[in-house]
Amino acid sequence: MAKKPRELAAKDLRMCVDPKSVEVAFTKELCPVAHGVVGQERAIEAIKFGVGMADPEYNIYVAGTTDTGATYMARALLEEEATKQPPPPDWCYAHNFKEPDKPTAIQLPAGRANELKKGMDSLVEALKVDIPTSFSTDDYRYKEQVLRQEFENKRRKIIDVLREKVEAEGFLLQVDPQGVSIIPGKDGKIVPPEQLAKFTSEEKKALRDRGDNLSVEMNQAMNDIGGLESGYMERRKQLHHRVALAVVKKRMQAIVGKFKDQSHVLNHLAAVKQDILENIDDFRQRPEAEAQKAAFPGAASPQVMNKYKVNVLIDNSETEGAPVVYTSSPTYPALFGRIEREAIFGALVTDFTMIKPGALHEANGGYLVLKATDILKWYVSWEALKRAVRHKEVKIEDLGEMYGFMTTRTLKPEPIPLNLKLVITGDPYIYELLYAYDDRFKQMFKIKAHLDDRTDRSKKRIRECLCCMARFCDEEGLKHIDRTGMARILEYSMEVAGSRDKMTLRLGAIADVIREANYWAVQEKRRHIRASHVDKAIQKKIYRSNLVEERIQELIKKDIFWVETDGHKVGQINGLAILQTGDHMFGKPGRITANVSMGKAGVIAIDRESHLSGNLHTKGVIILSSYLRENFAHNKPLALTASLCFEQTYGMVDGDSASSTELFAILSAIAEVPIFQGFAVTGSVSQKGEIQPIGGVTPKIEGFFDICKHKGLTGSQGVIVPAKNVKELMLRKDVVKAVEDGKFHIYPIKTIEQGIEILTGMKAGKRRKDGTYSKDTLFRLVDDRLKDLAAKARAFGKQEEPQQQQSSGPCCG
Repeated sequence: MAKKPRELAAKDLRMCVDPKSVEVAFTKELCPVAHGVVGQERAIEAIKFGVGMADPEYNIYVAGTTDTGATYMARALLEEEATKQPPPPDWCYAHNFKEPDKPTAIQLPAGRANELKKGMDSLVEALKVDIPTSFSTDDYRYKEQVLRQEFENKRRKIIDVLREKVEAEGFLLQVDPQGVSIIPGKDGKIVPPEQLAKFTSEEKKALRDRGDNLSVEMNQAMNDIGGLESGYMERRKQLHHRVALAVVKKRMQAIVGKFKDQSHVLNHLAAVKQDILENIDDFRQRPEAEAQKAAFPGAASPQVMNKYKVNVLIDNSETEGAPVVYTSSPTYPALFGRIEREAIFGALVTDFTMIKPGALHEANGGYLVLKATDILKWYVSWEALKRAVRHKEVKIEDLGEMYGFMTTRTLKPEPIPLNLKLVITGDPYIYELLYAYDDRFKQMFKIKAHLDDRTDRSKKRIRECLCCMARFCDEEGLKHIDRTGMARILEYSMEVAGSRDKMTLRLGAIADVIREANYWAVQEKRRHIRASHVDKAIQKKIYRSNLVEERIQELIKKDIFWVETDGHKVGQINGLAILQTGDHMFGKPGRITANVSMGKAGVIAIDRESHLSGNLHTKGVIILSSYLRENFAHNKPLALTASLCFEQTYGMVDGDSASSTELFAILSAIAEVPIFQGFAVTGSVSQKGEIQPIGGVTPKIEGFFDICKHKGLTGSQGVIVPAKNVKELMLRKDVVKAVEDGKFHIYPIKTIEQGIEILTGMKAGKRRKDGTYSKDTLFRLVDDRLKDLAAKARAFGKQEEPQQQQSSGPCCG
C-alpha cells in the first residue's frame, strides 16, 4: 500500500504577511530606490557591460515579458549612466556655396551652435544697414562720379571724332538709346528721300560706298566704347568690392575671433565672405523691390538672405551628460529627420533652413531606446536604422525619392557621423525570432539583457519592493500606503508570481493595483491606502474581467455543463483545466470519462481523433499506454481498447496536466471500481507513475471550490494536486477558511498509487515477485480484468482460425 499523503493544513495553502512584520508604518517613511528596479541583477549587469563596450556591434536587446518594465528599467539605468558622460557636440547645417543642393554639416562643441547662429544673424542684419550706408557716403559718390566722368569723357571723345568723319563724308551721326547710326545729311539736316531719289546712279553708288566705309569705322568706334564700358564696369565693381570688403571684414572680425579654433566654421565664414562680395547688390537698397512689397503686401519676399543663416539641428547647450532618447512612433521621418517644404505661389520650395532633426540626431553621442513592437511595425525604418548604425552615419533622405515614387529635385544634406548605443526592448520570443530570421540582428545586438519575471521572497527583496512602492507613490502623486496595505500588496505579488517563495517582478501589475487602490482610498477620503483598499482594487479588477468565468459557472450550476461533486461512478472523474480571457485566468472543472473493452487499439483519446487536442495532450495519452504496459503487460499481451473523452468541451484541448486524471479514470473503468465524484484531480504523470507539477494550480483549486460551494460543501470534497506544486499555492482566504473548518480538503500526491487510494478508498497494491498483485487491491482487479480480456482475445482468435482456413481452400483454374 502506498503511503497515504498528508492532507494540507490551512497554513500550507497561503502565505500571509503579518502587517506587524513590516518595519515602517507608511511608505513615506522609506527612502525611495534610485532607479525603481528590483531583482534584475542579471539584466543590469548586461546593460552596464553593453554601455561600456564602444564597439558598434554591441547594441542591447532588453528581453522581458509584459509588465516587467523593460523600457522603464532600460531608460532608468541608461539615464543614470548617461550623467557620468560628457554632453555630445552640437550639429548644424549651413548653405553649401559650391553645391547648393548639398547643405554642409558643421560640428561644434556643446552649446556653440546657437552662438554661431546668433552671430550669423547679427552679421546679416548689420550688413543690411552698414553696406547701404557705406554706398551712400560722399567719398563713395565722389569716387564713383570720377569713374563715371572719366568713362563719359572718353566715350564722348570717340563719338566726336566719329561725328567729324561722318559729316565730312556728307552724313549725319545719330545717337539714341538704341544705339548709333549714320544717315545722309548736310549742315545738320537730313537729306529728304525725294532729294535722294534725284541722285544719279553714280552719286548713289558713291554715297553707298562712303556709307559702308563709315559703318566700318562706326563699328570700330562702338567696339572701343564697349571696351571702355567694360573697363568702367570692372573698375566700378572693384570700387564696390573695396567698399564692401572694408565693411564685411570689420563686421566679421568678432565672429571669426570666436570660432578661430573651429576650422569648419572658418571655412564656411570664408565662403560666406566671398559670396557676400560677389552678391553685394543683395544688401543694397532696391527701391523697386520695396515698391513691389508695398504693392503686394501678401506676397512672400525672396529668401535671398537665408543662405547666410545657420540651421541649428541639435543644440546640447542645456544637456547634462549623454542624451537618452525614447520615441514611441519610430517612423522614418521621426528617426532620420525630414526636409520640410513651403508653398509659395503654388510651388513647393525648400532650403537648408527647413531641415528638421530626427531621434537619431537627438540621440547621437548617447542612447536611443525603442520598443521592438514599435520599430518592427515600420519595415523601412527598421532596415534603415540597422544600416545607419552599421555604417555609423545618419542621412536625411526623401522617402519618396529613395524608393523611386517621385523624382522631384530636393536637398541632399551631408550625412552626419553617428555614434550611439541602440537599445531595443521587447518580448523574449521576438528576440528569438529576430535572432533566427534577421541575419543582421545577431551581428548588431550581441548583448541580451534578460529580465526575470519573479524573484526570491527575501528580506532584502521585500525592502526593495517597499521602497519601489514609496518611489511610485511619490512619482505618481498617490497617497502613501500603510502597514496593512503594504502587507496585502506583498501577498498579491506572491499571488501573481504563483509561488509562496517568490515575488513578481511584473511591476506594471503591482503599479496598476496601487493606482486603483488609491482611487478607492480617495473615494473613502482616507489619508493612506489600506489593505481593504488593495483588496477592493483586486476584486474589482477581477470583476471587470471575469464575465466569461461567471457564465461558465452559471452553466455548471444549472447542470448544463455537467460536473458532479458527490456520489461514486466508474470511469468518471473531475478534471481541472485553465482558461485565459485576456488578462484573467481561471480554473474550469470538467468531467473526464473512460470506457474500456477488448481490443488492440490501446488508449484512444476522442479529442485527439476529432482533431480537438494539441501535441502536448497527445504526448500525455501516449504516456498512459506506456504506463499500462509497464505495470500490467509484463506477463500477458495488453488486449485493451480504452477511450478517453473530455466531456462537453467544444474547443481545443492541450497540455498534459490532466494525464494523471485520465489514468485514474482508465484504472477505475478497467477495475470497475467507482471513483468519488467529490474530488477533482490535476497533475501530469510520467511513464513510471510519478505525479509531476503543472501550472495554474491555484486557480484550478479555486474553480472547483466555487462549484462545490454552490452545490453545497459536504465536508468530504477536495482537490488532489501534485506534491511539488504545494509551494505555489496562494489560495483565496475563503478557500483557506473552508479547509481550516474541515469543509474542503487538498491532498498532495507523488504517485498514481497515492491518488487512486484517495479516489476509491481502496489499496492500490504492489506487484510481487511472481508478477501478481496482492488480493483485495485495485491493481489486482485491474490485472485480473486485463488477464480476462487477454484470454478472451486469445480464445476468440482460435475460433477465427478454422473459419479463415475453410474460406482459403484450393481453387480450380
